[in-house]
Order: sequence, then C-alpha cells, then structure tokens
Amino acid sequence: MPNEMTMSTNISGLNEIAGFIGACLVDSETGLMLGSEGGGSRFDLEAAGAGNTEVVKAKLATMQALGLNDTIEDILITLGKQYHLIRPLSANPSIFIYVALDKKAANLGMARIQVKKVEQTLRL
Repeated sequence: MPNEMTMSTNISGLNEIAGFIGACLVDSETGLMLGSEGGGSRFDLEAAGAGNTEVVKAKLATMQALGLNDTIEDILITLGKQYHLIRPLSANPSIFIYVALDKKAANLGMARIQVKKVEQTLRL
C-alpha cells in the first residue's frame, strides 16, 4: 500500500525570487540541511543553514525569557549587500526555510509571499 503522506522537500520555487542567491531547508534541532537550491561555490548553504540554526535557537530562547507566548513568523537579517530571510514552517517550527537574496535586486514583500507559497507545498 503506497504511503499517502509523501515527503516533499522541494524548494526549487524559491529560485523565482528576484535577487535569489541560494536557499535551504534546515532542521533546527540538528542544523542539517534537508534540501537546498542555488548557492554553489559562491555561497556555502550548509554553513549558512547550520549557522542560522543558532539564530533561530537564540530568538526562541529570548522569547521564552521574555515570557512571550508567540511564534516566529520570519526573521530578517539585513546585510550591506544581502537580505537573509529565515522562516520556520508553521506546520513544523523545528524546520525552517533560509533564503539569501541580493539586496539590490530583491523585493522583500514579494520574497515573503514566494517563501510562504513554497512553504505550503512542503510535506515533512
């Protein structure tokens, strides 16, 4: 009997975002990548995924220390030349989507819409 809950970690739709550099799907409990798109030799997605695991953990710890009964919708990090967007999955917050964008070419509003759209296609 086929498994009705087929797992899908396909994040290829993220490369449609203007200014796309690379993206990955990351398990924040282990820091391991579950899927990736783009990046290549110019951007180490494994290192980015693992490093941003610490960002997510730090924000969750801060929220707990402040007694905030809330969830992270997304985290935006603005660099001089890039935007880094981190979005925990609403269905499974221990897994997040990480996207790196070229700041000159990106539109953050459109990027957030596309990340949400891709999130809805994931099955984990």
